[in-house]
Amino acid sequence: MKYTEDHEWLKLDGDVVTVGITEHAATQLGDVVFVELPEAGGEVSKGDEVAVIESVKAASDILAPADGTITEVNEGLADNPALVNEDPLGGAWFFKMTLKDRSVLDGFMDEDAYKALIG
Repeated sequence: MKYTEDHEWLKLDGDVVTVGITEHAATQLGDVVFVELPEAGGEVSKGDEVAVIESVKAASDILAPADGTITEVNEGLADNPALVNEDPLGGAWFFKMTLKDRSVLDGFMDEDAYKALIG
């Protein structure tokens, strides 16, 4: 897994990267009450707002980690947004995307660097 400074995790499987938020981010948000997901098939650029999470504390954006195409969204989050708090590193992924350039992942943190960031 790779991690962004925005507390997203990225898991590459072939040409597809799955994007979610870290346990640290889920804890900081508090109880998640609503998730707005992107449309599958949409083109995104790095830094674009792709999804929105609303919790009892705040609203937060999920940003595109790189340029690419959204290939799949986790519809289960729309029905059960609390899953973000229950299983942030597993079942609560937000979207999958194909990257225009896989080498962009080299610029993200590994687990040790992420732990140092939130330390």
